[in-house]
Order: sequence, then C-alpha cells, then structure tokens
Amino acid sequence: MKHQPDMIQLIEKVLQAAGFAVLTTEHDGQPHASLVAITPSGNCRHLLFATYRGTRKYRNLIGNTKVALFIDGRGMSIPGQREGFVITALGRAEEIADAGLDTALNAHLERHPDLESFLRSTGCALFRVTVGAYQMVRGIDDVRWWTIDDLTDAHG
Repeated sequence: MKHQPDMIQLIEKVLQAAGFAVLTTEHDGQPHASLVAITPSGNCRHLLFATYRGTRKYRNLIGNTKVALFIDGRGMSIPGQREGFVITALGRAEEIADAGLDTALNAHLERHPDLESFLRSTGCALFRVTVGAYQMVRGIDDVRWWTIDDLTDAHG
C-alpha cells in the first residue's frame, strides 16, 4: 500500500495524543470492556496499561492474552486528517516481568503521573500489549487494516 508511511505516522500521533483506550478481554465467551490509561512504546508495536490483580480484567488476561484496544480519535485535531476516526489495536497482552518492569513503569508514570499511587501499589500489575494489527475506521465505508509488520517495514 502506498500510504503506509502516512498511516504509521497518523497512528503514532493518535497514540501520543490519546491517554486512554477501551480494553476488551474475554473469558468463557463473555466479553469485558474496561477503560485503561495507555502508553505507546516501540514504534507502535507495544501499548502499556495497568490493572489491579484482583479484577475481572486481570483474570481474563491471565486466561486469554488476546485483546483489543479501542482508541477514539473523533475529537482529535490532527493536521491533514479529517475528524471522525477510531483505531483498534489487536494483540496479545502479557504481564511485565522483573526484567523490563522498571523501564516500563517509569515510561507509564511519565505519561500518567497522576496514577503514581495506583502504579506503585503492591496489587497493581503492568501489562504490555504486543500489537499485531491496527484497524482504522474513518466512516461506514472506510475501514482499513494494517499488520504491524507492514506498517513498520514501510516506516523504516
């Protein structure tokens, strides 16, 4: 696709502008949606979020790592783009282990300093979503899909 470099730049801008996303998880066929604070990393390949370990969200993530994150771009003003689009990131979530926890926690805290007491609590778990694909919807007849490899290969 000839517009892939533009798309990765747009997705990066949206992820930088958006502080929150709706995370969807599933357990035994029952979907669950939650609002989470997000931090993008790794050239759109990863999204960070946190949750308490005692939540349905956490239990769902431990049982099924497949997730979707819905980012609402309808109110965002991004030069060169018409208003009225949403992005969904599809991927797999994993709790971050000790090896990368400090770096990820500091990045998430830098973006969301108001969440410090939550993020530093003993019951909090930090997750990294490895994004496999993005879907952008700009209108009822304008739905596009990109794999993360296609986007990042085009971006360099």
